[in-house]
Amino acid sequence: MGEGTVSRFLGGEPSAATPGPGATKAVAVKPTDASPIIASLQTRQTALIPGTPYARVAEAVMASSSRVAEAELRVAQLRAEAAKKNWLPKIGPRISLNSLGELIADLVLQQVLFDNGRKRAERDLAKANVEIAAVAIVEDSNTRVYEALSRYLRAEQGRELQKHLGTALDDMQHFQWVMNERVKGGVSDMSDLNVLNQKLANIRARSGEARESVTTALAELSAMSDRSLEALRGLGDLGPRSANEALGVIRATAERDRALAEARIARASHLPGLSATGSVGDSGDNYGLEVTTDQLFGLGTMAEFKAIEATKEIAERRIAEAREDAAREIQSQSRQLEAYQRQAAEARTLTVQAKQNLDLFQRQYEGGQRQVMDVVGVYETYAAATEKEIELKYKAARAALELARLRGALAEGARI
Repeated sequence: MGEGTVSRFLGGEPSAATPGPGATKAVAVKPTDASPIIASLQTRQTALIPGTPYARVAEAVMASSSRVAEAELRVAQLRAEAAKKNWLPKIGPRISLNSLGELIADLVLQQVLFDNGRKRAERDLAKANVEIAAVAIVEDSNTRVYEALSRYLRAEQGRELQKHLGTALDDMQHFQWVMNERVKGGVSDMSDLNVLNQKLANIRARSGEARESVTTALAELSAMSDRSLEALRGLGDLGPRSANEALGVIRATAERDRALAEARIARASHLPGLSATGSVGDSGDNYGLEVTTDQLFGLGTMAEFKAIEATKEIAERRIAEAREDAAREIQSQSRQLEAYQRQAAEARTLTVQAKQNLDLFQRQYEGGQRQVMDVVGVYETYAAATEKEIELKYKAARAALELARLRGALAEGARI
């Protein structure tokens, strides 16, 4: 008897032991019964550090998830549970009307004795469907957390930009007041005041855009979560790089197992099988053996066998392709993250230098060595450098988030 077969007799398998009197029979779990794919999904580590804003956002959105993938997983599990008993005999009625108009009812019992591995392949197919459904629920959770955190980052960026523009608006209004007094005194020209008024209008418009961006992002985030997250502030650092296998590779592996099971079923359907049948009823008691096949042989049968065998190679190549695609995307995103982090550090240095230059011009202006518009120009340089720093800071945060999504590290497997 091959590995994974089911025996109806105690000790039918070489590894089975006969329990002694009064002994408790232990449940032996075979290696073939365990799923390495589901085990790897359950032990996946998340890059979100507990207690951080990122982790709190993830908890809120996962608590309110509709979990469609979870329902699909439950359906696949029930089908797999049913497939485990497909080796048992089947019983059912058979009702027919003969040529004399008499109704004949029989009770038919059928037991498959030999089917070229079809029943076992059906169990493997059901198991593979469970694994694919499990991968789907992890992918769904990972994507949901990523979408929620993306909206949270957009809200945080809008808040920080709005705060900066509010400070810039106050400073520019001070410059406008100074210029207005100089125009009243006939010291400066009206054109300079008009330029400042235009700059103020531009800052107000951009501040309004930032405020609307925050409102929209928070509204979308609230729709995804089971609690209000408006009071949440700050960024959450991601943990160290995890050794999780890319979800695309795991899905390709599960799809390979499904394809192989389907290929074995297709192959068995072309080969003859043996089953024992018996019936009792109006037509009398009948018992016997029956040789059956789902499909008859034809001129193209051998070509179909070759196509079935080629399915194995295709499935293996898809895994290699998925692994290559995942590695390429991760490497590309890692380089982009490093670039954004470097650019953000450079922008921070430029902001500090611009602030030092602004302080120098401010002291020179107070000493009568600079004009108001000179200080305004330097201030705009400093404000632009600050905005660039904010932009690159959140680009780096998004790149890190995208990298964690590609690695499937935004949702912890044990909690899913």
